[in-house]
Amino acid sequence: MPDTFQDVRELIRGRDRAALASALDGWPYVSLVLVAVDHDLSPILLMSDLAAHSQAIAADPRVSLLFDGTAGLAEPLTGPRVTLMGRAEKVDDRRLKQRFLRHHPGAAAYAGFGDFHLYRMTLERAHLVGGFGKICWIAPAELLAVPPLSELAGGEEGIVAHMNEDHSDAVQDYAAGLLGLPGAGWTMTGIDAEGIDLRRGGDVARLAFALPLAAAGDARSALIDLAQRARRS
Repeated sequence: MPDTFQDVRELIRGRDRAALASALDGWPYVSLVLVAVDHDLSPILLMSDLAAHSQAIAADPRVSLLFDGTAGLAEPLTGPRVTLMGRAEKVDDRRLKQRFLRHHPGAAAYAGFGDFHLYRMTLERAHLVGGFGKICWIAPAELLAVPPLSELAGGEEGIVAHMNEDHSDAVQDYAAGLLGLPGAGWTMTGIDAEGIDLRRGGDVARLAFALPLAAAGDARSALIDLAQRARRS
């Protein structure tokens, strides 16, 4: 079971997909969706109006998202998974859209279609299962113990572009030296107060900072620290 709420947040942020449950014609309906998570841990979805889950949300915005951290375990039920419960609503927000597309570059092929819309889920409750008998409910205030940094969110696009364009070697070092990930071509897709997100093709990874950032201006020193640690490894 994750030891801290930070571990739970890292589990959520480290997934690029989730199972979405909604109410369709009075029946529970579950579908697979791509997801990105905003700085305040709000899930972001990009969905077509033609999809059954979008039609369900239009009638009842209450949804749940299951984030599965059990991949690779011989006994999956011993591993962690967390369900977020809340309400999904359409939003028109360029920053959120760009954050989603950085995490899911393939979605750019259809993101501009007229029937596709961005959704933001407001978190109301979370349920953690860390394995057999390791179960608890988590209130949003507990889960969101690290405040999001609005200046970091506003400057994220530029930071990520700078790292990928001017410091791609450091990004590769993060992946190989600190996470032990094989292959070249890793890119940085996001940064928040607690860490960074990486992607290579269909693989995603999460790398936490040693300590959460106290201010947006601390991002540069945190990224340099990661690079130095990676090169010493």
